[in-house]
This record gives sequence, C-alpha cells and structure tokens, in this order.
Amino acid sequence: MALERKRSTFRLAIEYDGGGFHGWQVQSKGRTVQGVLEAALERLAHGPVRVAGAGRTDAGCHAVGQVASVTLDTRLEADRLRQALNAHLPADVRVVEVAVAASGFHARFDAVRRAYRYLIIPRPSALRRGLAWNRVVRADEDALNDAVQPLLGSHDFTSFSRQASETGATRCRVAGARWRCRSGMLRFDIEADRFLYTMVRRIVATAVRAAEGGGGARAIRAVLEARDRRASAPAAPAHGLYLMRVRYPGVGWIPKESLRVVG
Repeated sequence: MALERKRSTFRLAIEYDGGGFHGWQVQSKGRTVQGVLEAALERLAHGPVRVAGAGRTDAGCHAVGQVASVTLDTRLEADRLRQALNAHLPADVRVVEVAVAASGFHARFDAVRRAYRYLIIPRPSALRRGLAWNRVVRADEDALNDAVQPLLGSHDFTSFSRQASETGATRCRVAGARWRCRSGMLRFDIEADRFLYTMVRRIVATAVRAAEGGGGARAIRAVLEARDRRASAPAAPAHGLYLMRVRYPGVGWIPKESLRVVG
C-alpha cells in the first residue's frame, strides 16, 4: 500500500561549488543554487516549491554547510528525500543532510550564528585556482590575528559592507575571528550572529592590508569607527569564501559532519 502524501517541513544541509552560479538567491537571469534546488524539489513535489536559505552567498562563493528550509507534500521520509534530491541535482550541488523540522522553521530567521572560512594560497595552483585567493601575504599569523581582535563583540559593520541587510541593520555580533597557517595556506575563520553583504571578504582584505602595513588592530579599529565603506580595502575575491555551517537553538551546528573538507 502506497504511503499517503503528508505536509512536512524539512531542514536541508547543502554543499556547493559556487563557481558556476550567480550566487544563492533566485534572479531573473543567471543560474543560482536556490534555483536548481527548487527545480529538483518541484520534480518530486509535482508543483511549485519555495526554499529559504540561511545565507545569501555571493556569486562565486562556495558552501560546505548552507542550510535551507522547505515545506512540501511528499511521501518520502527525510533520508529518501535526500537521495531523491541528489539524483536530480547537478554535480556541483549536493544535499548532505535532511531532517524533519518543526512546523514554521525558517533557515534564515531561526539561525543564531553562522560560520565562514576564507582561504589564501601563496602561489598559483591548478587544483585550487577557483577555490582560494592566490596572494602572497607579507605578514605572519600573529600579526593577522592581532589585526582582527577589534572585530570581536557587537559593532556597526557599515565600513565592511557593500550594502546594509534587508532590514537596513548594520550591527553584527562577532563571536570568533581567527587566522591559521597550515602548510603555507592561510585560513581565516569567523563566526557571527549575522553577516552583511561582502562583509567577510572586506574584512579579509582589510586585515591583510592592516597586518602588512603595520597598523594592526589600530587600523582595523579606525575602519570600524569610520562607518564608511570607502575606509575598508576592496573585497577579496569571492572564490576564496566558504559558508561552513549554521547554528540553531536546540539543534546546534548544521551540518554535523566534519569540516576538514576545506582548508
């Protein structure tokens, strides 16, 4: 006997190579991650489907743990839905986790923290040419970490954003910001309750500039206090940025799997 369709809300953890996309959000022109995901879901749900994402990554940015929410009528259980979706998705997008969520769950509005990672390599690489920023950084790990210390806590990040959030708010609370060097590769990890458009990429470029120039924390503090987008360095390239995971109350970080896949 076939199972009846039932209306359920699902939480999806998604990874993608952003090189072939015009960002996450559906647009009038251009291929987007949200667009291909909704197209795959519509084939399974036999009707229009709308997906909400935890972060609207820019064109060229990647994700290890983008989180999305969707409500649909289906006979499929969570893991069968994951398998069916992956059968319909292109090779540069994969759903790594699916779980049933509470009715009304929203991937963006319910998120309490997001984590991003940025990668910099010192020399051209055939394997990482679209996955990391190729730049020689003339500053050590300590100098870079000193530079980002003023970012911790709650601040107005106007200087590090191309534009404000959809609500017009520019204040974010940064819970962690750290540089690490591994086998010549620089990795910058940052966690915050929310991020503004191009914020991480501008922080990376401005921190490198401050560390190399000797201004360090003082220079970053001055950029923060300026509240002027002209004060920060131009954004680092999008292809070095990864949305790593998203945290929710009572659930923790999503996805649950190891993040060693990047960096």
